[in-house]
Amino acid sequence: MSITFDPSMTSASWYEASARQRIDGLVDVGTFVEFVGPAEREMSPHLSLFDLPRQFDDGMIVGRAMLDGSPVFVAAQEGRFMGGAFGEVHGAKLTGLLRAARDARSVPVLILFDTGGVRLQEANAGELAIAEIMRALVDARAVGVPVIGLIGGRAGCYGGGGLLAACCTALAVSEQGRISVSGPEVIETNRGVDEFDSKDRGLVWRTMGGKHRRLTGGAERFIDDTLSGFRRVTLELLASHHAFDLDVLEAEQARLDNRIAAFGACDDARDIWRALGATEAEADAIPEISGDAFTKLADRLQEMRNDVR
Repeated sequence: MSITFDPSMTSASWYEASARQRIDGLVDVGTFVEFVGPAEREMSPHLSLFDLPRQFDDGMIVGRAMLDGSPVFVAAQEGRFMGGAFGEVHGAKLTGLLRAARDARSVPVLILFDTGGVRLQEANAGELAIAEIMRALVDARAVGVPVIGLIGGRAGCYGGGGLLAACCTALAVSEQGRISVSGPEVIETNRGVDEFDSKDRGLVWRTMGGKHRRLTGGAERFIDDTLSGFRRVTLELLASHHAFDLDVLEAEQARLDNRIAAFGACDDARDIWRALGATEAEADAIPEISGDAFTKLADRLQEMRNDVR
C-alpha cells in the first residue's frame, strides 16, 4: 500500500514551513508535478529596474498532485520572497492554473495564500493580475470546481489576496493566519494611530486573526499550526462544499446587510464576540484559549449564515 502522508510532518509548523514544504506536507507523497518551475526561469521583468533580486519561480509555485488518492491543482505563495506579493508573472501562474481547473471541471484547486498584497514595483500589472485571477476563480467555481484557500503563513492574506480569499469556496485559517484587505500599517498611515495602532499585536490579531475570522464567518475552519492539520481540514472541506448559484449569492448579500445592523455600532472585535453571544469571561478568554476549546466555542457562537462559501 502506498504512503499518502509523510508521518515525519505530522507536527511540523505550517507557519515556519516554506511554500514548497507546505505543498509536500499537504499532498500525497511524491505526487506533486510543478508547472512553469524554476528551471524555466519565468521571472518578473520589472524588479531589475529597481535593483531588486528576482526569484526563478517568482514566488508562486503551481502544479498538480494527488490528495488522498484524488487529483488536485495546487498553488502556493512564498511569503519569504517580497512578502508573497502579487506581480505580473506571479499572478499569471495562478490565473493559468485556475483556467486549467475550469477546463478540467472536476479537479479541485488548493490555494496556499501567504501575501501582503500587490507589489508596489508592479502596481498596475499586479492590480491587473488580481482582476484576472478573480475572474478565473469565479469562472472555475461557476462550472463546479471547488477552490479551497489555506491561510497560516508569515505574511498573512492581505490586499488583493484578501479579496481572492473571499471568493474561494471555503477557507481554513490557523491562529497565525490573518485575513484583511488593508493591512495594519496601511490603516494606521491613512487613518492615524488613534484609529488603528499597527504595533498593538493584540489589536491586530483580534481584528484580523484566524479566530475572529472564524467567528464572523470569514473562514470555515480554525486549525492548529501543523501541516497534518491543514491536510485533514482540506479533505473535510472538499467533502462538504456546496453549490455556487444565484440563490446562494442572494442569501450572502442578505447576511451582509444583517451584519451591518448587528455589528455596526461595535468598536472592537470583543464587542462583536459579545454580540454573537459570548459572555464577558468568554470574550476576554478567546485570544488565549486552545484550538479545540476555541472550535467548540466558535461552533456555538459563529454568525449564522448562508453564504457563498
